[in-house]
Amino acid sequence: MTSVDVHQHLWGAAFLAALRARDEPPFLDGWTLHLAGEAPYRVSPADHDVARRAELAAGDGLGRALVSLSCPLGVEWLPADRARPLLDAYHEDAAALPEPFGAWAAACVRDVDAGATAAVLDQGFSGLQLPANALADAAGYARCAPLLDLLEERGLPLFVHPGPAAGGSEGPPWWPAMVPYVQQMHAAWFAFRAFGRPRHPRLRVCFALLAGLAPLHGERFAARGDGSLADADPDVYVETSSYGPAGVDAVVRALGVDAVVQGSDRPYASPPRHPGFGLGGAAAYAFRVANPRRLLTGGA
Repeated sequence: MTSVDVHQHLWGAAFLAALRARDEPPFLDGWTLHLAGEAPYRVSPADHDVARRAELAAGDGLGRALVSLSCPLGVEWLPADRARPLLDAYHEDAAALPEPFGAWAAACVRDVDAGATAAVLDQGFSGLQLPANALADAAGYARCAPLLDLLEERGLPLFVHPGPAAGGSEGPPWWPAMVPYVQQMHAAWFAFRAFGRPRHPRLRVCFALLAGLAPLHGERFAARGDGSLADADPDVYVETSSYGPAGVDAVVRALGVDAVVQGSDRPYASPPRHPGFGLGGAAAYAFRVANPRRLLTGGA
């Protein structure tokens, strides 16, 4: 049985070169990353060394580690002609990664091209990642519908990840991760219930960072929202990146153990020391093996 981490980031040579070829966000100046809405960030070259990362995955006991384009970069929101060089470079690098790596595909959400995404998925990507702020309302689901239709047709999952942080970069360095990212995931969770699931009844979807803890608002949703949408959805999952036993335990109580999959967000965070988050071996197996298998394949 293969243990899976559904959420990692690993930049290859082509993508690094494409970022360095730009002179406006997102771009790399040497190893300093410049983004709109965030302070400059010093990237560690070791974090994107494939051999080292493979060793770390082996040490974590992983049989599969899925990497993705980092949506806070804002690549998906660029006009298609500016997004394409970055997307092509990311897909080139990701498709060439050795075991144990797999990858989520990425797509432009400003100028949606389902044909281009279909061609990428033909290369064997595990599914498609989209930024949460592209799926935060009815208009977003209408715009991205061709991409989500494609996933349904192919039986592939969607991974919803925080997108670019709104606002300026005057706050402390942790502000984007703690406020805009969490707010985006919270909105995306409820937008899927309201707009995504009715339009895409067969879509399997995973929300990053426990969906910003939006599932913990289930009682309020049952009292103040649409009671018909309050029940757990067996094809909706949340991953655990940056959370520990308290958060995971609370979400398991809200959604059940079958809804949680392991995601680390490496290199920006580390996998949990105890994969079951204090909930025991059966939970660890569910989070690392059984639940990711259902998310990725639709099988039992």
